[in-house]
Amino acid sequence: MRISMSLPKKLLNDFDEVLKDRGYTSRSKGIRDALKDYIVRYQWMRDMEGDRVGIIAVIYNHHSTGVMEDITNTQHLFREYINATMHLHMSEKNCLEVIIVKGNAAKIRDLTEQIMRLKGVEHVKLTTTAGGKNE
Repeated sequence: MRISMSLPKKLLNDFDEVLKDRGYTSRSKGIRDALKDYIVRYQWMRDMEGDRVGIIAVIYNHHSTGVMEDITNTQHLFREYINATMHLHMSEKNCLEVIIVKGNAAKIRDLTEQIMRLKGVEHVKLTTTAGGKNE
């Protein structure tokens, strides 16, 4: 099936560079592979169960109106699952927020997905491992 989409020029240029570096000869093949990877990552996150311990790495454009307040407000909604945060100024434009999480996998997934949807958030990556309850 053919589809059409609009992309920011920089994103497309960056994607084309990755394709070139990886030896792809077809942009369509690269897009298919990227979509498959996105689906696998989503399925992994969806299938998490039980107690987890991990980090949520968030890169965002701090010039985007309201993004810092939105991230803070979202964290407050999930404060019982957040053990610590760290903030790093990456560049004039971007900041990295590292959120240490522990608790119910479904709640950690909800926190991650709410942050992903915020305007100004450029990238979010969740990494977890099994986390037993204190005995």
